[in-house]
Amino acid sequence: MTQVTNRLSKQDIISIAKRDYETAQRSMLPSEIVNLPSKGQLYAETSPLRSGQLEMRYMTAYDEDILTNASYLKAGVVLDKLLDSLIVTPGITIADIAQVDRDALLIQARILSYGAEYPVTVTDPATGNSLNKMVNLTQLTHKPFDLQSDGKGEFSYRVEILSQTYDIKFAFLSIEQTKKISDNNTISDLLKNMIRQIDDSRDVNVIDSFIRYKFLAGEAKKFRTHVFDNMPGINLECEFEGEDGSTFTAGFQLGSDIFWF
Repeated sequence: MTQVTNRLSKQDIISIAKRDYETAQRSMLPSEIVNLPSKGQLYAETSPLRSGQLEMRYMTAYDEDILTNASYLKAGVVLDKLLDSLIVTPGITIADIAQVDRDALLIQARILSYGAEYPVTVTDPATGNSLNKMVNLTQLTHKPFDLQSDGKGEFSYRVEILSQTYDIKFAFLSIEQTKKISDNNTISDLLKNMIRQIDDSRDVNVIDSFIRYKFLAGEAKKFRTHVFDNMPGINLECEFEGEDGSTFTAGFQLGSDIFWF
């Protein structure tokens, strides 16, 4: 023990003590279990996310500093930094979490922090006018999701191209992978990130060759449709009252202002 201590500087010891103190203090904050829209099927069996749940603590005034951090705002990572700070379940960072589960975490963080009432703007189909409405975030539901993954958190898809059958293994993208695919990336870039195996090969060169020379456009489109139609997530559609008293259903987007009201 003495030898280890001798190798640490005074500043290191102070930093470790401060980190341990903050961890202990945060462990005493109230927390809630969040159910993931993916039901944990997007993650390997070795991941704590496979349970389909994670634990998230309540925000404090100190956490609000993250929301106003200039460097985070400039880099566009402020919400991810906030979620990283709020996740209690050990061994999980926001980079590990699938993009489709992120909205559920943001919604729960908003509910725990500032309440369930969230202002949205929707268009009345009868008049074409924009209406300011209030949504109760606790009433949002998860989209149906019934796909079953293997132990790696990957899903099977079989395609027949020119009388030859190929077995594809694909995965939904994590937040880190999604960030790497910008609007300037191509469809093939998206496929390269999603497809993990062709038949028995996980060689990236084999996958690239399949996408480049064998995956005909029509079949590739069917594959993308299959993925997007079965994508888990939050159903961001609610019923609203129109100007004439009738009701209509409309969707809304979670804005960057989700933690401001």
